[in-house]
Amino acid sequence: MSNSNRLLIAAGALALFLATTLGAYGTHGVQGMVDAQRWNAYQVAVEYQFYHGLGVIAAAMLADRFPQSRWIGASVWLLLLGMIAFSGSIYATTFGAPGGIGALAPFGGLSMMAGWLSLAFGAVRAK
Repeated sequence: MSNSNRLLIAAGALALFLATTLGAYGTHGVQGMVDAQRWNAYQVAVEYQFYHGLGVIAAAMLADRFPQSRWIGASVWLLLLGMIAFSGSIYATTFGAPGGIGALAPFGGLSMMAGWLSLAFGAVRAK
């Protein structure tokens, strides 16, 4: 396995660890401290981080299996960057960052969507 794919799998595992930690912290430390809209957004951020952390791991494993596929390789990065931008911006605004940081969430969402499409296209084209 290539060093970069090993690091990407580790990044996916770290994202899952953080999602677990932030999910538990949210239930015990955030819920009730923020309004319902922020709490709902926080829950969505944790949920999407879980899904996309698993996606990063799976896509990195596929990128190692099909190293010639630039589409699959790109999907890993799109999923990872999208997860960081989407969930990260929601966490930041939940904990009091300026509202402008929240403008990253739609770009993160688009990046995650592009990551899944890239993975699908790469899987169809892989040899």
